[in-house]
Amino acid sequence: MQFALTEEQDMLVETVRRFVEEELYPHEALVEKTDEVPDNLAAEIKRKAIELGLYAANMPVEVGGGGLDAVGLALLERELGRANYALQMVVARPSNILQGCTGAQRERWLLPAVRGDRVDCLAMTEPGAGSDVRSMKTKAVRRHDAKLGDSYVINGQKHFISHADKADFIILFAVTGTEETKRGPRNQISGFLVDKDTPGLTVRPGPHALSHRGYHNCELYFDDCVVAADQLLGEEGKGFDLMSEWLGATRLTVAATSVGRARRVMEETLAWAGQRKQFGQPISQFQGVSFPLADLAVELEAADLLTLRAAWLLDQGKATDADFAMAKLAASEMLGKLTDRAIQTFGGMGLMDTLPIAGWWKDARVERIWDGTSEIQRLIIARQMLRPREGR
Repeated sequence: MQFALTEEQDMLVETVRRFVEEELYPHEALVEKTDEVPDNLAAEIKRKAIELGLYAANMPVEVGGGGLDAVGLALLERELGRANYALQMVVARPSNILQGCTGAQRERWLLPAVRGDRVDCLAMTEPGAGSDVRSMKTKAVRRHDAKLGDSYVINGQKHFISHADKADFIILFAVTGTEETKRGPRNQISGFLVDKDTPGLTVRPGPHALSHRGYHNCELYFDDCVVAADQLLGEEGKGFDLMSEWLGATRLTVAATSVGRARRVMEETLAWAGQRKQFGQPISQFQGVSFPLADLAVELEAADLLTLRAAWLLDQGKATDADFAMAKLAASEMLGKLTDRAIQTFGGMGLMDTLPIAGWWKDARVERIWDGTSEIQRLIIARQMLRPREGR
């Protein structure tokens, strides 16, 4: 069993780490203060990321992407995760689901997203449908017009849609029908590619979030919004198949970025504990300070290994939803505990906005919620554990 990174992987980590420290860290204070990434700054970061080959690193080489495998992508996400989220998301990883584009869709949406000419966002969540995606109410009704051809009329609302304010188009999931199951009727979900300037679509700022300054959530309103039939992504009613094929590993992103941020928090906390003196000695000499950090160091390394293991299994075609869930659960919960312990170690200074500690603490809280809450991750893990034994 080989745990060491390859020479190529080491070079990737070094390149991304240097980019983060030189191109992203210097602008964090500005973004934290203003809650915005200025357009000119975003353009410059994007340009440099493209030059280094870091932009669209998750996309295949044949469409112009970086072609990283799952382990390489986890390493990239881990290093980018050290930085302010709004800044590191400028180094875009277009949604993998765009690989489901066919025909003219590739030229209109996939390839521009890979080049950095257009930015996508993913719209699934609704006020009454978070983790329970099938309970969404946004509907797309197919219609036929003798002159205009086939199209879909979309009505409904989405919320908590990340960076829709910066996106050029939306990967939308909506109800297109129902099907009968043993448990009764169930919504059939379909995917659509919707340009943000489409009539009938309104994008509004969402409620102000405490986590991730500069990275905004939005609300989307569809009022008789008409899209052509060729904007259907995949087959009608097969939206869940698309999600399973392309979106299953998104929880690895949360796990990897949580590990990266945790390493930065740990480094800063250890440095503080080593130089901060009380009662004539560094506070790191007190077991009340050092022992909790030792416990969290164990959890950090375990989360890192679980994340890389899940990525490796994905590359081997053997990963399960439980593997991704374990990585996300371990990493996000660990980050929450570590940032809380960092505040305790820094004491009163940890809550002051002159240091980034309180910001990291606030940012960490959302990681246990988005891309599936910790409770959902436990449900996924438990189901996989118990399914073989059910009925015995």
